[in-house]
Parts: sequence; C-alpha cells; structure tokens
Amino acid sequence: MGSCAVALLFTATGTAYAVDNLPPKQPLVQDLKSGSKACATGDNTPYVSAPPRLDAVLYDPEEDNQPSEFSPVTGEFEAWWTDASGVEQRRDHTTITQSSGSHHYWTVPGDIPANTVVSWHVRANDGKATSAWSDEGDGSVCSFVYDDVSPAKATITSPEYPNPEEVFWVDGVGVYGHFTMDSPSDDVVSYTYGFLGGPYGTVSAERPGAAVTIPYLPLTSGPKALTVRAIDRSGRSSGESRYEFNVKAGRAPVARWKLDDPAGSRSAAAETGTAARAGTGVTFGGPVPAGTNTSATVGLDGSGHGFLTPDAPATDIRKTFAVSAWVRPTSTGRNMTVASQDANGTPGFGLGLRRQDSGAAWSFSVGGARVSGGAPETGEWAHVLGLYDAETAKARLYVNGHEVGTAADAAPAEAAGAFQIGRARGTAGYRDRWQGNIGDVQVHDRVVVPEEVAELAYRKPKLLGHWSLENATDGVSPEQSDGAPLRLGAGASIYRGSDSSCIPDLDPDCTYVPPPLVGDGHLRLDGESGYAAADGPVVDTGDSFTLGVVVRLADSEPAHPMTVLSQAGEHTDAFKVRYEPSSHTWQLVMPEKDEAGAPEQVVSQIEGADGGEGQGHHLAVVYDDATDTIKLYLDGYTNAQATASLPNGWNSTGALQIGRAKAADGWGEYLHGDVDEVQAYSGALRDGDVRGLGSGTDPCLC
Repeated sequence: MGSCAVALLFTATGTAYAVDNLPPKQPLVQDLKSGSKACATGDNTPYVSAPPRLDAVLYDPEEDNQPSEFSPVTGEFEAWWTDASGVEQRRDHTTITQSSGSHHYWTVPGDIPANTVVSWHVRANDGKATSAWSDEGDGSVCSFVYDDVSPAKATITSPEYPNPEEVFWVDGVGVYGHFTMDSPSDDVVSYTYGFLGGPYGTVSAERPGAAVTIPYLPLTSGPKALTVRAIDRSGRSSGESRYEFNVKAGRAPVARWKLDDPAGSRSAAAETGTAARAGTGVTFGGPVPAGTNTSATVGLDGSGHGFLTPDAPATDIRKTFAVSAWVRPTSTGRNMTVASQDANGTPGFGLGLRRQDSGAAWSFSVGGARVSGGAPETGEWAHVLGLYDAETAKARLYVNGHEVGTAADAAPAEAAGAFQIGRARGTAGYRDRWQGNIGDVQVHDRVVVPEEVAELAYRKPKLLGHWSLENATDGVSPEQSDGAPLRLGAGASIYRGSDSSCIPDLDPDCTYVPPPLVGDGHLRLDGESGYAAADGPVVDTGDSFTLGVVVRLADSEPAHPMTVLSQAGEHTDAFKVRYEPSSHTWQLVMPEKDEAGAPEQVVSQIEGADGGEGQGHHLAVVYDDATDTIKLYLDGYTNAQATASLPNGWNSTGALQIGRAKAADGWGEYLHGDVDEVQAYSGALRDGDVRGLGSGTDPCLC
C-alpha cells in the first residue's frame, strides 16, 4: 500500500474513500545507533573499535491506518567526514525494502579513517515519498570515531601488598589491600580485574586516562594473583597485566582474656594485652561450652560488682575491629552487655543482648548504629562476635559462626576509655550488667573473615556411638568402643559376606545375594518384625545432634513407607527418617509436639533410591540448635541435602530405633532391607565431615 499514490480507506459503515499517499515518518534519534551505542554527537560522540553497523528503525505512517497491510520502506543512509587534506568525504547506502517498524542496517565501509569524527543521518523511502532526514528540525546528526589502536597494558601497585620481589609474605588475612591500576593510554575509561579465586569485576575511571584503585580483602592465606586489562572508550582491551603477592595467615588478637584463671582469682590474665581486674561479683572456674578448647569461664552475678576491666582501651574502634566471646545468659529478660569500651558517658561499642518487642535478641552497636539478630536462650551457650569494618563503614553481627541481622552503616566516635567485660558505660555510671557466664574474650584489630568466625564458634561434636553391625552374639551387636550395644529384635539378623557358600557366576542354581554394605557384614531386616534398638535414647534431640546410617532397600517398589531411624518421645517419634515409595523420596519426618495423635510434618525430603541393589545410600540427619536448622543428607553431598527450620527441638526419652517407627498402636513402618554403619554424635557435624559418615571409620573432626 505504501507504494501507491492513492489508497482506499473504509469507514465503519463500509463506505470507501481515497486519500493521497503519506510520506514516511522522520526517523527518531532514539531509534538510531552507531553499532551498539546510542546516537550522539559533540562531546558525547561514541568511540567504536571497528567500522560500525549503523542501525535505524523506520516507519511508514500508513501502517497506523491499515495494520494488516504490508507497508514497505527502504532506508537511505549518508555518512561524511573531513579527510586529512580538509576535503569532505561522503558515502551512502540504500537498504533492502522491509516492512514498517523494521530495523535497517548499514555496515560502513572499511576505508573510513581512524581517529576522525564520522557523521551520519538516515531517512525512510516508501517508493513514492521520502521522510525528512533524521537530523532535520528537532532531530540530530549521529557521529562516531573509529579507534583502531588498543590501549597499553596497565601497571599495578599496592602499598599493603607489595610484589614478592620487595616483600615476600605480607600480613595478612582480614587486612585490606588497595591495588592501583594505571595504563599510560589517555583514553582508558575502565579496567576489568580478577583476583585468583575471586572477586572479579569492572571499575570505571573518573575520567579518561585516570588511574583507579580498588580494595581487596584476603579471605585465605597463600599465594595470590591479580590480573587486569585496560578498556578504552571504544571498548578495545589491552593485554593482560598480572600482579602476584603472598598473604600471611590472619594475625592474632590484640587483646585476649581466656578467663580460665583458677577459682578464687581476683584478676584475669591476658594472653595478649593488659590483665583485667575483676569485681567481687565475678566467680572464676565456671563451666564451659562442650566441644570447644575453652577450659573455664567466669560467672558474673549481674550486680554492680560483676565486671572485669583492664582499665585501658583494647583497640582503636575508629578503625576496623572485632570483639567476640563465648556466653551463656542465666536470663534474657533485660538488656545485658558482654563487652564494651567507654566513651564520654556512653559505650563506644556494645556487644550483648537486648530486649525487643519480639523478644530477646543478640545485639552489636557502634556509635548510633545497631545490628540485632539471633535468639538468646536462658542457659544455652552461644558464640557472639561483633565486627566493625572501617573500609565499608559497616557493623556486622555473628552468632554461632553465622551472620545475623542486617549490616548497618556505622560511624564510630572516639572511645579511648577502658574496655569492659560484663557492663556498659552510661551517663550515670555503668549499666546493662551481664548475668551468666563469659569465656574467651578476644579483640582483633582487623576483619575476622567468615571462615575464621566459623572456626571460633566451632563446637567439636562428640561421638556417642558407632555400630558397625558386623556381628552379633545372643541377639546383641556391639558398639565399636564398648559402649551400649544394639539389641536385635525378631526378624533381624546379621548377614556376613562369608555366609554365602556359592558363587552365582559359577553356579547357576546359586541365588544372588547383594554384598555387605560396608566391611564384612550388615544388619538384615525382614520388613515385618525386624529391627534393632538401643537400650535408651542415644542423642539429645533438644540439642545439636548428628546421626548417620547406610541403607539398602530390598524392594525396588516397596508397598508402604519404611523407617530407617527413629527416636521416640512419650507419645510419638521426635524424628524419623523413612523411605516414602509413593514419591520415591527419603524423608525426615517430625511431629509438631509430643502428644498422642500429633500431626506429622515432613520437614525435608530428597529423591533417590537404589532399586533393591547396589551399594545402598548414605543418609545423615544433622540438627544444629545454634542455628535452629535441621538437615537431611543423601550420600553425603552438599547438593543432595534438604534444610528446614527447627526453632524448638524437644528432648525425646525413647530408645533409638533402627528399622521401625512408633505408631499409635505400637510399632510400624518396618524396613525391608539392609542397614549398616549407624553413627551418632552430640553436636552438629559440618558438611565436609558428613561426607565421611558410613565409610567404616569415624570422620576426623578437626
């Protein structure tokens, strides 16, 4: 239709009338590009790294009247520049015919000069009429400069982390380094960079040719490398520059009080820093968090005499610092301070717990900023760490090795007063006194990185039992370290590989029997009455625990759910791990409460089964009371796990069961299959340690 001089249009009543052909629309500047870069000119003229493909979207207005009709247009491009002799040069190009609204392209000739402003415009032609040029009226000419030279490589320098030729090992993890990248080319606008192991990124220069500086926080020690490329305004990249440096391990605390002094002491020795005098409300020789290297703690009575102080500051809190401790509150009903440092009538920082509308929470404050998170519990140990990062001006809080709350922007004031344990400075004296135990207070003058935080808070799990199920005597299978055995019920037996007297490959009448799961034997359960059980509860389900087991189903399609592990309360199981054939999943099932008829909740599940053959599956349940999470692992891999929240685990009193679960009328969900390598720990194993469960040995918990 666009090529006709006259067009017929129809009204709603079907009456036809003729109109003259309308010219195409003037191309809009926002619809034009020089390569991938928007149309611009003057100071905003884009630079390109190759002769660009010009792009224009062109419209015929008649499409608005008859959208169902084809409205063809072509594009007419013109480009021009002034050559070295001062003579204007022009090139033009007409595109193929396309429908209205299409992109029209022209890749400019390769003979355009480098480092010269090339201008262009475009118009649309429908065969009978042309639009105005794109730079007429309110339009604008488009320009570009072809840059055919890549920038020079960048030099890299760092005052904190010099090249090994200058200083080989440099301090260290948790200490920021600043790396300056500078190319001698004056048209460089950004740099791409990458540190060995990350991070990676791009940073822009304030102006073309300016150097840039980036911060870097080493998270691990060892050899490091930084690679950099300079990028000019055309997008061209320089060659790669490489800078190598070596990072030491994180330096020790600037102040540390282990608080393991003998009972009756009146001061706390400092491993680093100044000894802290103790008020009369401090009792030495207190209990310790299990699984840690802490050998004793102090008890503070919450009175005006319950405090320790070195009568000197521990560190300059206007710079990066971290403060941490093991703590156990005897109540959570009021604000209490673990550690602080005096300022003028206020604490320069405060680490402790605070009452909120939603209940108690751990808290770290710096200046007027505060981070809160986690849930303190009366009588429960927690590791708390507050961090102020001067590089980012952020305050962060970690509880039991995990960051909680939201990092807050902080601006610390000078706090050159004394460091305090168990109290905080107020306008009318000290307040918010701690009631409970405190141990191993540490102050660092650097960032304590996440891996170090996790290590400080680590509580080594304790092996409660390891049943290899290799043999049984009088229906009793021993624990490896002469602990409480497992007692086998009817329908349960120990199968040993040596029990098979024939070889299927040699004897066609020999029935195939799967080999032992681990070692020389395993527990075989008949699915009707077979089980094994301890004499009582093995793990405290109200505290952190880990259970591992190896299991192989006897049937590829079981007829009903089958439980591998369970431990009961008075009325129902505190937990059970079972196979659910309807969904082909391993499930961790927990009731809402220990009451008769309490509904069960599948808190996590993972697909996977061995189909009745093979080497079986390694299952593990890990409950971490510190983070209120429970995980189900399949085959020990971190990508085959399911995690759920469990804020209020309750302590079961029933015996650990292998191969059955508690039912309203007794026992049920009997397992038909093989079980091996039952292991139980108090404490939560880490992901890497879970992989070692079921191997026949106990994981090395370092």
